[in-house]
Amino acid sequence: MISAKQQHEIYTNSDESEEFTEEELILKWEILTERYNDRPNLKSTLSRLPRLADDFKLILDIENTVQDDLINSVKPELVSWLRREMKNSKIQLFTEINQEVKDKIIYTDSEKYEEIVKKNPAIGLLRKKFKLDFD
Repeated sequence: MISAKQQHEIYTNSDESEEFTEEELILKWEILTERYNDRPNLKSTLSRLPRLADDFKLILDIENTVQDDLINSVKPELVSWLRREMKNSKIQLFTEINQEVKDKIIYTDSEKYEEIVKKNPAIGLLRKKFKLDFD
C-alpha cells in the first residue's frame, strides 16, 4: 500500500516517461486487481482491461455511474501505483460508460435449462432418458 504522501509525490511527478507495451500493461493490471480481493465490487469493475490510447491514456470501459464512482474513489491510488510500476508519470486513467446491450437475464427454470443445454447438450439427453420435467 502506498501512503498518501507517496501517492501525491508519484501523482505529481512528471519526470518519468518510459515506454511500455500493452502486454506489460496487462500484466501490471492483473497484479493491480489482485490488490483488491477484499473489495469484490471494485475488483469486478477492474476485471476489464483498459484500452491504451495515445499519450499513455488508459480508458476503462464500465457499465454504469456506480462503477464510475467506485473507480473515482480509488483513482489516485490506481494511477500512482501504475505510474510507479510502469515508470511513466504521464499515465492517466479515464472511464467510459459502455452502452452495450446486456445479456438477457435468465429467470425461469426452463430458461436456465435451455442455457445449460447450450453449454452441455448431454444434459438434454439425461432429461429425456430419465423423463425429467420442471412441473
